Amino acid sequence: MRIITDTEALEGLCAELQEGPYVAIDTEFMRDQTYWPKLCLIQAAGAGVEAIIDPLAEGIDLTPFYKLLAAKSVVKVFHAARQDVEIFHHQGGVIPNPLFDTQIAAMVCGFGESASYETLVRKLAKAEIDKSARFTDWSRRPLSKRQLEYALADVTYLRLVYELLAKELDKSGRASWVEEEEATLTDPATYRLDPAEAWRRLKPRSGNKRFLSVLAGLAAWREREAQTRDVPRNRVLKDEALLEIAAHPPADAELLSQIRAIPNGYANSRAGKALIGAVQEALANPPPEGMPGPERRVRGREPSAAALDLLKTLLRLRATQFQVAPKLVAVSDDLERLAAGDDEGVQALHGWRAEVFGRDAVALREGRLAIGLEDGEAVVIELSVEKKRAAKGR
Repeated sequence: MRIITDTEALEGLCAELQEGPYVAIDTEFMRDQTYWPKLCLIQAAGAGVEAIIDPLAEGIDLTPFYKLLAAKSVVKVFHAARQDVEIFHHQGGVIPNPLFDTQIAAMVCGFGESASYETLVRKLAKAEIDKSARFTDWSRRPLSKRQLEYALADVTYLRLVYELLAKELDKSGRASWVEEEEATLTDPATYRLDPAEAWRRLKPRSGNKRFLSVLAGLAAWREREAQTRDVPRNRVLKDEALLEIAAHPPADAELLSQIRAIPNGYANSRAGKALIGAVQEALANPPPEGMPGPERRVRGREPSAAALDLLKTLLRLRATQFQVAPKLVAVSDDLERLAAGDDEGVQALHGWRAEVFGRDAVALREGRLAIGLEDGEAVVIELSVEKKRAAKGR
């Protein structure tokens, strides 16, 4: 097993990998005790080349690897890439490009929603992966042979999975579908952790302006504290505490200490004083832009449950027909907007999604399509003008 622990060996490995058309990559990291993920291991495999890179080895410089990630001539292959890319973007200032995500490709190729790596290896590579070392402390050294073998298996089979999925996409003509989804993964904005937007993670249900002003200020304060101290958000203050404080903003330490979700002694600590200052500052601020929650909008009317059910059925039927994961075609908010006649911003009405589902969804809503039963199976029926009038009782 090839283990890279110094910069010179890493340069040699990256030179080899850059000669191939693609490189399969995976990482092992820890983040349960930190805000920023701690990169503990990098696995890389190309045609006839496979190795483990130890980013915790003393004196190693990962610059050659980050240059490989940026090389346009080499496709960087991941499974469920987002967390890996976040790490590379934060630590190395680079986003792998071009990029291929086998989980997205699998959804396009009919393997269901969020297909696991083990599932794809079993179905495509006809192999089984030993996951017994999954829950381990990857920051401890030395790593055992079993841990290293487990880690390397995450990229050795990924090569074959990639090759087979890429071939299927070329055959079906759906490579552009995958590329459209992967554009989000290669967009730096995807990994921008803006404290001013941290309140959205809490999904508040109240539209009270004062509440939202305080919540936004508190969430931003907590995010900055967590980033600066490199600790998980909840280590600074739990979500329920932020929501309770926003509902009943304390003016001083005594009132803060009376809030149930606040730990004993917190109100008089340095953090408690800073929190009270953040509350007072937030009370003077306007509420954040946007309605409560990341996707909520005011609609002219609420969709009926029956209309939603019909659209969900249509989505399942079309997704089955095209052998693509339903959630890749349309998310719940898309269906709600379509049912309410609010088409603005509905992704399902554009590009390949419109071909698979969007145009039919509008036709169903307008009475030009119906869903019926045929031999006990749900089917889509195109209605003529006469049938449409008959269905309406005219």
